[in-house]
Amino acid sequence: MLTAKLQRIAVPKRFFTSLFFSLFFLVSLYSQDPIFSQFYAAPFQINPAFVGNTYAPKISLNYRDQWRGFNSAYQTASLTYEQFVPLVNSGFALNITADAAGDGVFKTNAISGFYTYRLKVKENLYFKWGFEASVVQSKLDWNKLIFTDQIDSFFGAFDNLGNPNPTLETPPDKLRNTYLDVSTGLIVYSTKWYGGFSLKHITTPDNRYWTSFSNLNDGLPVRTTFHAGSQFELFVGNKSIRTAFISPNLVYTKQGDFSQVNVGAFARVGRIFAGAWYRHSNSNSDAPIFLVGVEEGIMKIGYSYDYTISQLGGNTGGSHEISVVFNFDNSAVNRRKRNRPDYNDCFQLFR
Repeated sequence: MLTAKLQRIAVPKRFFTSLFFSLFFLVSLYSQDPIFSQFYAAPFQINPAFVGNTYAPKISLNYRDQWRGFNSAYQTASLTYEQFVPLVNSGFALNITADAAGDGVFKTNAISGFYTYRLKVKENLYFKWGFEASVVQSKLDWNKLIFTDQIDSFFGAFDNLGNPNPTLETPPDKLRNTYLDVSTGLIVYSTKWYGGFSLKHITTPDNRYWTSFSNLNDGLPVRTTFHAGSQFELFVGNKSIRTAFISPNLVYTKQGDFSQVNVGAFARVGRIFAGAWYRHSNSNSDAPIFLVGVEEGIMKIGYSYDYTISQLGGNTGGSHEISVVFNFDNSAVNRRKRNRPDYNDCFQLFR
């Protein structure tokens, strides 16, 4: 996760030094952008133009528990409804995302609306443009913070009744932020490959907590993402056997001084699918990612694990992620639509 979850700092459950607190706000609070390791199950988070890959409705649920070794350091949940409407050649989606950092010390909730338009350039070549508008609310629970001046060398940070010792630290001007965030993206694709880019926070919304210090930041920095992938069929399926394929893919993201690259492949044979990726952040190796899942009827369930190999190592406990996708294109009634010439199988990874 980026400027945010790209190089997230481990957040202890009930302890913040004054220095760490300052860094948390001057760096991390540029926004916690959730980017799921299972990006195929929530592709709109890397590019809004991915919305509308199915004619029938698709409902996606995603949950990520990052760095369990640090007492619920980062937890993210997402719910999405989307579908494509051929009559207007457009896709629509609605998403709700909730993110909690530091065992609930800092929470961010967002509701987002998406629109995509598909343009056919020539046979088997398409462009898709996407737009996202979000209302975001972030909240700091000041009462959960513990500072160094509250810590007694013998009794710790709490009195004999379990109440925190008083602190001389001054709360920020406000503990809650609400703002509008806008993103856009473009994808070009054929039957065998796709590529695109996106820009998130293009309005650089103001998410400051200290309104009296205008030089603390200039708003959320724009997040730029480039991505590409292809699909190779292992064998072609029929009415009783699904097409088996392998899909190599690459995602590169940059926001402010942080960057991240994710490279790997997804494969499906029959009802079973699996994947492996390697994530590299800035100049540091971050984590290999392993995925396994099953697809049955309209339901697709995936589990992935990020094995941290950065300097934090095994202390993080790794990251666990679960996705559940209900794709009604896979229902018996809607399967015939797959024979339409504009139903692009290059996006099987995302369905």
